[in-house]
Amino acid sequence: MGWHREPLIGFDLETTGTDPYEARIVTGAVIEVRDGEPGGRREWLADPGVEIPADAVAVHGISNERAAAEGRPADRVADAIAGVLVDHWRAGVPVVAYNAAFDLTLLSAELRRYGLPSLRERLGGADPAPVIDPYTIDRAVDRYRRGKRNLEAVCAEYGIALGTAHDATADALAAARLARAIAARHPKVGALGPAELHRRQIEWYAAWAADFQDFLRRKGDAGAVVDGTWPLREPAQERV
Repeated sequence: MGWHREPLIGFDLETTGTDPYEARIVTGAVIEVRDGEPGGRREWLADPGVEIPADAVAVHGISNERAAAEGRPADRVADAIAGVLVDHWRAGVPVVAYNAAFDLTLLSAELRRYGLPSLRERLGGADPAPVIDPYTIDRAVDRYRRGKRNLEAVCAEYGIALGTAHDATADALAAARLARAIAARHPKVGALGPAELHRRQIEWYAAWAADFQDFLRRKGDAGAVVDGTWPLREPAQERV
């Protein structure tokens, strides 16, 4: 039948910045998707405990005033999101996140920041899996396509309506629908089991990172390093 015809869990975070080790969660969403249609959902608004920069507010529309007035404490939001994701992984349901290495690394950093159990600890030492990342899959199966690879551009390529971009719920739903569309266009991807697809994405992401690192060094940045770890990098404190 194929994993893309089974239930999927869309996941997305909107944050204070673009560094997953330093940025904080502002909003989050986890949504059940069956046959491409949304079902149950969980949504969070956090008070990140730091100022949300103006450029981040311009992206997701959550002001500092609203986050402070309506947001839940950041540690509770991170703990709740982690708990929901872990429940789905334990049940064997794939979690779909566009550019998963960013969202899962940021969530991991938040858990560490507040002294909360990590995703791996919650899973008894296992890695979070299966994860499906349309960003990583699309780069592997259509490597030479020109143009941007952000969520908006790739949704347009596959005919997926995005709705309100940079809204966590809309982006989580779009990511799940995009994963289904990629699998439908590329039957070899759809035919893989979720565990095998997870393993392939680890390889694809590492290969892309190595190629990009080589490109940067050829262009003159001799010290360029592109982390090829997917879908979860260790928090900055644990990196060597």
